[in-house]
Amino acid sequence: MASLIRYKRILLKLSGEALMGEQDFGISPTILTRIADEVRSLMDAGVQVAMVIGGGNIFRGVSLASNGMDRTSADQMGMLATVINALALQDAMEQKALRVRVMSALSINSVCEDYIRRRAVRHLEKGRVVVFAAGTGNPFFTTDSAASLRGIEINADVVIKGTKVDGVYNVDPMKDETAVRYDHLGYDQVIEEKLAVMDTTAIVLCRDNKVPIRVYNMNEEGALLRMIQGDNVGTLVE
Repeated sequence: MASLIRYKRILLKLSGEALMGEQDFGISPTILTRIADEVRSLMDAGVQVAMVIGGGNIFRGVSLASNGMDRTSADQMGMLATVINALALQDAMEQKALRVRVMSALSINSVCEDYIRRRAVRHLEKGRVVVFAAGTGNPFFTTDSAASLRGIEINADVVIKGTKVDGVYNVDPMKDETAVRYDHLGYDQVIEEKLAVMDTTAIVLCRDNKVPIRVYNMNEEGALLRMIQGDNVGTLVE
């Protein structure tokens, strides 16, 4: 199976909202289990998997900052929310007999490891899933930017972003039935047309380091594995 895979090492970015499922906030055990099953299938195929998770299901720093809270404090609270989500993912994947390490950009070594690039790469080489928490550890940077940064640092073959739709569209397909999906995009086209893929910093990081981005529907069962095996799933940005 390993010889059939397109990408040997991936960085999978999931939003915190993805963990809510049908709930209004918090973490859905059903979603956790489904993500763990998807990651298990990748590991069984011989893929090295690193992940970045957002925190929007618990706390959105930007929203509170817009209502008067100090932006640095708000972003730090958001970073801590990602640690909660990362620990939840760790537990769900360990229940599937996966070996998992959570690495935080903020020092919280009573609950997880500090992020050290060489150690993260070593974990991947040893067949462990690595979940990067706390974004970049700095305010004013999104978890999209953290995903691009970590993907570059660990020499990932691709940064994969899971969303609620099956790729990138010219307009929001949830609001406009005439929306057209792109199979392939250039980095500069994404920036110039302000397409909702990832924030501009994240796109520029990937562009300058020649790391492709794939956007897919994380709710489509088996889509992630099919993408890894070479199917044209979602939208490719390169």
